[in-house]
Amino acid sequence: MEHVYEYVGFLARTATLLIAVLIVLSAIAALAQKRQQQPQGHLEIRKLNEHFTDLRYGMQEALVPASMLRKVRKDEDKARRAADKAAAKSLRKTGGEDPRPRVFVLDFDGDMQASAVKTLREEVTAVLTTAGTEDEVVLRLESPGGLVHGYGLAASQLARVRDKGIPLTVCVDKVAASGGYLMAVVANRILAAPFAVLGSIGVVAQIPNVHRLLKRHDVDVEVLTAGKHKRTLTVLGENTDEARQKFVEELEEVHALFKSFVQGYRPQIDLERVATGEAWHGQHAVDLALVDALSTSDAYLVDRAEHADLFEVRWVETRRPLDRLLSQVESRLDRLLERAIDRLRYLRG
Repeated sequence: MEHVYEYVGFLARTATLLIAVLIVLSAIAALAQKRQQQPQGHLEIRKLNEHFTDLRYGMQEALVPASMLRKVRKDEDKARRAADKAAAKSLRKTGGEDPRPRVFVLDFDGDMQASAVKTLREEVTAVLTTAGTEDEVVLRLESPGGLVHGYGLAASQLARVRDKGIPLTVCVDKVAASGGYLMAVVANRILAAPFAVLGSIGVVAQIPNVHRLLKRHDVDVEVLTAGKHKRTLTVLGENTDEARQKFVEELEEVHALFKSFVQGYRPQIDLERVATGEAWHGQHAVDLALVDALSTSDAYLVDRAEHADLFEVRWVETRRPLDRLLSQVESRLDRLLERAIDRLRYLRG
């Protein structure tokens, strides 16, 4: 019983501290809402053609003898001037339209919450103000998946590009699984590196339940709801077979939506074969029509730079002092929770 009293006392102190922290955070958030709205970020645009040229020049300076380097550069300048002259001539023939298309390159590095959608939506909006049907959007996508609503919104941002009739290419160098593949499937064309992982068209949920532990220590948990299925499975309360069945039905419904979304954008896929939750590597993914061709994003972009102007578009968020303060508070709260968990493990012995 001594350990139980110590355990309850520790929980009470921890709860009091957490409530105090929440009050402070609420006060800070209220102050933030009263502040005038300020720009939250800015666009950064880099022309990748120039980046590739700089890489080539660097190699030439290291490998080509100084006596020959001048001639090599002179020949390159001559070829570039000839190309510019031909482009200008073509421009006059087309009535002023630029004959050299543009490729807008975006990046999405996904986490469980698909938090990168905050920047993706700004980048897509910016690109759509300029891009035409003769241009292209390339997304370098890396994500193992995560929350349905987060990745659903990210996929909807890419659908905005398709809806405007602008070709969309998704390049996967490492992984685009589950929610990541939900995004990739929107593209007109999907390219993957040979050992990239793709697919995982399925839904999973894990919920810990500590009801028996609480019952062992005579701790009751009251779960009150209005609506038969307002709660199905819970962490603290006792779970029933009926609740489990309803939860599985909800998972199956999300899985059906996932499959319907994939089929709508890639009707050539055999859903019965691939919508099993499995994932496949590059070549196998090509065989299953999950991917159109094998290529790294680097190889694809270098090749496109020969015939198009490439622009890397990034939305960079501006973090105000208040944002940094909230981040520090959140970090300290995480450390506090880690210590609390360690303490609980100690008390359980």
